[in-house]
Parts: sequence; structure tokens; C-alpha cells
Amino acid sequence: MEAANENRFELLLFHLGSKQRYGINVLKVKEVIGCPELTHVPESHPAVRGVSHLRGETLTIIDLSQSVGLAPLPESEDVDASVIVSEFNRVMIGFLVSKVDRIAVCDWKDVLPPPKGSGLGSYITGVTDIEKELVQILDVERIIGEVVGSEVVTAADLSLDGNQAALLEGKRIMLIDDSRMARHQINQTLNSVGIVTIEAQDGVEALKKLRQLSSDEGDNGAGVDMIISDIEMPEMDGYTFTRELRNDPEFSDSYVLLHTSLNGAINEDKATTCGANDILTKFVADELIKAVIKGLS
Repeated sequence: MEAANENRFELLLFHLGSKQRYGINVLKVKEVIGCPELTHVPESHPAVRGVSHLRGETLTIIDLSQSVGLAPLPESEDVDASVIVSEFNRVMIGFLVSKVDRIAVCDWKDVLPPPKGSGLGSYITGVTDIEKELVQILDVERIIGEVVGSEVVTAADLSLDGNQAALLEGKRIMLIDDSRMARHQINQTLNSVGIVTIEAQDGVEALKKLRQLSSDEGDNGAGVDMIISDIEMPEMDGYTFTRELRNDPEFSDSYVLLHTSLNGAINEDKATTCGANDILTKFVADELIKAVIKGLS
């Protein structure tokens, strides 16, 4: 029963000016507010509607519709719009949406990868059926990376001594994340210190690749030195993936670092219960490298 509950999560459903419903994990949501008075920011990204102040903090407001390539939400309708205040990757952002619907309870196994050729393409990380309607889960990490920008790190930016550099050079790490932007960002950091990465978009694909590596190399799972996995993923989330590894004698000793954008929602008990070795909040490059060094030592 506990494992089943771990596979369930809540989606906040909302609209972007049409009947189509979209979703964001409730754990990424701090609160929902009406659209505040906004101050325009010169030379900002076109999808940045403006900035506001919320309890002493500056909040950047992104037109979520425009950021994914849809028509901008009309400014004349801001009075009826809502802002989803979110915190992840250690950044506070407000997403302007036309209407917030409700919260729905879902199961990760019912979340599927986005269909090929879908209108929003790579801005969707998964789809799930709610009340016989296909709800699209947006890749908020990609949206923030494109609109606000993401950290670019090279080896020169990281303070590594000779022993640490030698430890990292040539190691193979499996990187599992459903967000293309997150994989790119993490890859940049790992590749800059000589680490070779093997990518997978979710737990199902990762298990297939691990088993294929083991079959090809005949090394009982030693094809990778470490696994870095996101938690939120379609088909098989990070908790379930880790439990699957621990129950497979071939991979039960694999070192697993759970790497999540869910600020303040990291559940260390869940991570320990499923068998993860460590857990870290995205994304600070030197913290990631320190966690990798810890796992490889």
C-alpha cells in the first residue's frame, strides 16, 4: 500500500485561453493568486509579462501560453486571470494562466510520454487521461530555461583538486530525466569534468538500457558507475525505478542519486524507503559535482 501511495501525485489543472487543460505537479506550486499589478521589464523575454512584489520578494510573471508558442493571453483579461506561484530549481516564478480548474489525483503509471507530433512538441513531458480528457503536463523546467535562462558551467568554474578530477574522468553515469532542458543542463556540467553520460527519458527506458548494457558487456550492471534520476517522470517515476533496481539482483548495488526540482518537497523518508543512496535539489552545478564525487568515492 505504501508503494502504491508513493506512485500517486496531485496535478493542478489549468487553462491557457482554451478548453484544453494542462497540469503542473502540486508540489511545485506555492500558491495561486489573482494577477497582481505588473511592472514592465525593458529588453526582457517576450513571454515575461512583467514583475511584481509578493511579500517582499520580486516575482517574475511569465505568460505561460506565449512561452509555449501559443497566442499571448490578452492583457485586457488580466483581471480575470490567475498566477500560479511556483518554486523549483531554487527559483520563484509566477505563471500567468487564463483559468485554474482544480486539483486531480493521478498515478505515475498512467502518465504517458507525449504523442509524437503533438502541437506543443517538446514543451510537454507527459499526458494523462482525466475524466476522459487528455491533460498535458508541461515541461516547466524547459520553459524557465528558455525564458529566464539557465546556469552554464564549465570545468574551469568548478574547484576540483587533482584527485577529484582523476576520480571523475572517464566515469559513466546514467542520467534519467523527462525534461530535455534538464538533461542538457546536467549533461553540460558532467561532460565538462570528463564524465560520459548515457541518457534515458524515464524509468522504463532506463531499465531497458541498463539491461542492454549488461547483456552487451557481460559485466553484471557495471556498465555505469552511478545513476542520477529525476523523481517526476511519465510511466515510471524515480521512486519506482529505484525500487525496481533494488529488487533486481543484477543492479541492486547501483548507486542512485535522486535529483529533483521540487524545492521544499524533498521527502528523504521516501528516498530512503525506495533505496536511493542520496537526494539533491536541482540545480547548482558544484553541489551536483560534490554529490557525484561522494557517490563515486
